[in-house]
Amino acid sequence: MKKHPLFFTKFFSAFKLKKLNFSFLLSPFSLLLFSLFAFLPLCSLAQKASVSKAYNYFITKDFVKAKEAIDLCIQDEKLVQKVQTWLYKANIYFYLANQEYDAKRENNLYQALFPDAAVNAFDAFVKTKEMNKNAEAYDMLSPNEGIAKLYALLLVYGVEDLIAENYERAKEVLAKAVASYELVSPPQFPLYGELYYYFAYSFEMLNDVENAEKYYNKAILDGSNNVNVYLRLIENFKRDNNSTKMIEILDAGKKSLPGNPALHVAEIDYYYFTEDKPSAISLMDNLPASVFENADLLVNVANFYIIDTNYTKAYDLLTQANRLMSNNFVIFYNLGVCTYYLAEENSLKANQLEVKGENSSALVYKTKTNDFLLEAQDYFERVHKYEPQDMNVMFTLRSIYARLESPKYEEMDAKIKAVEK
Repeated sequence: MKKHPLFFTKFFSAFKLKKLNFSFLLSPFSLLLFSLFAFLPLCSLAQKASVSKAYNYFITKDFVKAKEAIDLCIQDEKLVQKVQTWLYKANIYFYLANQEYDAKRENNLYQALFPDAAVNAFDAFVKTKEMNKNAEAYDMLSPNEGIAKLYALLLVYGVEDLIAENYERAKEVLAKAVASYELVSPPQFPLYGELYYYFAYSFEMLNDVENAEKYYNKAILDGSNNVNVYLRLIENFKRDNNSTKMIEILDAGKKSLPGNPALHVAEIDYYYFTEDKPSAISLMDNLPASVFENADLLVNVANFYIIDTNYTKAYDLLTQANRLMSNNFVIFYNLGVCTYYLAEENSLKANQLEVKGENSSALVYKTKTNDFLLEAQDYFERVHKYEPQDMNVMFTLRSIYARLESPKYEEMDAKIKAVEK
């Protein structure tokens, strides 16, 4: 930062008005003319572009007014050509972005008034650097200083775009964050792979697999402790049918994050993928205790049991997942699948016992069949509220209503026919 005496615009008011004869202004028309001529200079003064005004607002930390003032300068055909204008804009937007971030940290409900401030600051610093890389001003960041301090803010806004599924926008913002992060090596505050992880994820969502893999690997090199980095790479290699790369990343993850339950589940998936079912079952029979504390992992393991048609095991795990994460329609759907097929299994046993003449034993299984059907009905009805147009759910519910002889059968049948038209 350059250090030199502050300068301020001085305003003088040491003059006195002489007494004048205003009798000529008595007519309405004259009054109107006077009002117009008196008002016009004030309007032009308010709209006049001034870098000094922007600077003064900046020094007093009134960044909103500083922004308004510097925006006028950017619109001025002469001032926009000056490096000073761009350096001021970069700093004003930088501190404005930080001010808004602080407000957001204090109040989660705060809505940013200038969500693009960090991006505008970055672009203005780059523009300044292109015009004069040595540009500086009192109490302001130089271009390189400013660029190198922006990556954390840019990461925050980039992730917000990812959450909103604005993947192209997220990629653009995070690209600037990466440029900021990599300007100084090592960075002042390491992010341990998080920036690269989200940048890679934006590429993945845009089907740019090559760049996604590149930045997932950079996340690992940056010291990432985020298991999702390894999981995303494994999933990408799985889509490419590259089992060799899958096991390489899996082993690297287990070495970096020993005992991580998500990697234990990923290894089960790997063995299913390579059709090594005995190894998969062995891992499923020896789940670490931490798996039972994570609803998502329980759902994943339950899915393996569903693949194996072991609906009892799957049902037990999903019931635990439901206790950990209530009102999750994915869990409801899978519980609906399990209870539907458990009803089928018990119905089959009941029929087999009836054929043998063991009617009393058959009645037990008939009761279980009915109970499971009622439970399946409840789960699929909850899912139907979330996904009212899902035909698989609607067909399954119609089947359940028919077996339970429910009056809801006609209503669901009518819904299906309406959708099919």
